[in-house]
Amino acid sequence: MGITLAIVGRPNVGKSTLFNRLAGKRLAIVDDTTGVTRDRRIAPGHIGDLDIEIIDTAGFEDSDNGNLNEKIRQQTKKAIKEADVALFIVDARSGIVPLDNFLANWLRTQEIPIILLVNKCEGRMGEPGLFEAFELGLGDPIPISAEHGEGLADLYQALLPYSKTAVKNTNCTDQVTENGEVSNQIQIAIVGRPNVGKSTLINSLIGEDRLLTGPESGITRDAIAIEWEQNGQSVKLIDTAGLRRKSKIQDKVERLSATDSFRAIQFAQIVILLIDGNFMLEKQDLKIARQVIDEGRILIIAVNKWDIVKNRKRVMQKLDDRLRTSLPQVKGIPIIQLSALTGENIGKIMPTAFEIFDIWNQRISTGKLNHWLMMMIEQHPPPLKNGRRIRIRYITQAKTRPPTFVVFSSRGNDLPESYRRFLINGIRTDFNLPGIPIRILVRKGDNPYVKK
Repeated sequence: MGITLAIVGRPNVGKSTLFNRLAGKRLAIVDDTTGVTRDRRIAPGHIGDLDIEIIDTAGFEDSDNGNLNEKIRQQTKKAIKEADVALFIVDARSGIVPLDNFLANWLRTQEIPIILLVNKCEGRMGEPGLFEAFELGLGDPIPISAEHGEGLADLYQALLPYSKTAVKNTNCTDQVTENGEVSNQIQIAIVGRPNVGKSTLINSLIGEDRLLTGPESGITRDAIAIEWEQNGQSVKLIDTAGLRRKSKIQDKVERLSATDSFRAIQFAQIVILLIDGNFMLEKQDLKIARQVIDEGRILIIAVNKWDIVKNRKRVMQKLDDRLRTSLPQVKGIPIIQLSALTGENIGKIMPTAFEIFDIWNQRISTGKLNHWLMMMIEQHPPPLKNGRRIRIRYITQAKTRPPTFVVFSSRGNDLPESYRRFLINGIRTDFNLPGIPIRILVRKGDNPYVKK
């Protein structure tokens, strides 16, 4: 017997989109118009190895006007009574509105476990709404994109405690595909400027001439995905077209190839930036690196053609200096010196990727974080603002991939950027998170989990 899930929320937050996603087919009509769904819709579905029954409900209104609204509320109440778990959806793009608070308060009166989902979290535009969701006091919100299938792995993990048939010891690094299947496959994109040896590197990794290579620039145009397995771990290697500065791109095909390469960065978990050891970390390399970090992806720098580099010590000193001055926000980025042509140090790539992937997925308990926060504040108190000390009350980890933390402060965004960097560097050092992007967002208010 599977889990019965009731999807609830105010109108037009993406309930039917999630319903279709979990059901694996387009059963409910989806449109931007408010109030498309009115009747309860029930369908079987699955997420990973969990069999589920999904109940789609109409958008919940708090208005007492109109017989139709009352019937819709009664349908939602029936769905809650029939379900094992309520999936409460809010919209990251519009943020938390009074109707969300009304529905959250109503759900607390129902005898049902609640999982808070923040929809439309693709990209960075949804981040403010994600952190507003903490104010609802329903536990850590799970960021998802029902339309693109993102965040379903975290939803799967949240549902495991409610399933008697769940597979035990499920790895937290599991991914959930668009069809709802659990996959532990790691996607690794190889990016860089033209003719630095990206295709040669992949051929060397998999041990066969799978991709075309040559001295000419621009042989690779499409992002080519190759399924591979390393030490029992399923890996998808993505070869991308060389990325040049926009001002130098004249050809339409090259422009489309560049777009395809940046899209590969967005969907990969690990990005290997391949650079030429004879032209160390040029402006375009730094631009690509910043793009990877901004997307919150794991960045590994691979220095190719190391076999023909003459003054290796000077070259590495130059690379370290460029990273320290140009990418100070991410300390400890892994650097591998290799030769894709001769195979020198190729064996270091995958162990390094797997190790930092585990760090990227790490979650720190709220108790440990707040104990650490008190020590940091004692050592280095927050600065004054208008003659009054800024108080930091609470910290919690909102998500992994990348590790993202929310700090609740008495003055909200008055906390200066320098103190945020101080906290980020402290987290990186004290919790051993080298080489991955860490995000801290500050919210104004008290600890949302303290009952008032």
